Amino acid sequence: MKHTLVRAKIHRARVTDGNKDYPGSITIGRNLLDASGLLPFELVHVNNVDTGVHWETYVIPGDDYQIVLNGAPSHHFHRDDIVVIMALAELLPNEIAEFSQRVVYVDSYNEVTKTEDKHMKDYV
Repeated sequence: MKHTLVRAKIHRARVTDGNKDYPGSITIGRNLLDASGLLPFELVHVNNVDTGVHWETYVIPGDDYQIVLNGAPSHHFHRDDIVVIMALAELLPNEIAEFSQRVVYVDSYNEVTKTEDKHMKDYV
């Protein structure tokens, strides 16, 4: 049996744009990718704090500070909406004790203000 845990999270980023003519994905600024450990083409969950919409898509790297919803999600996420972006990891039971989660906090300009590594050993 595997357990699915959130391995990386960008907390309360601000959407900078949408592009309905692009064929899908979320563009995330390299500063946020570097801080979070998210990878290009990685599947992410995107939750819109303002509307409650949840979307799953994949990451493409963009310019620093960018959060752009491309394709279909651009109809549900708009400029200045606040989002939480999460990547998951599937772990075997023997891997859980060593698991850690990276949380990236940003300001209203998507500048990283703080990163936090949460270690499973602190919770169990």
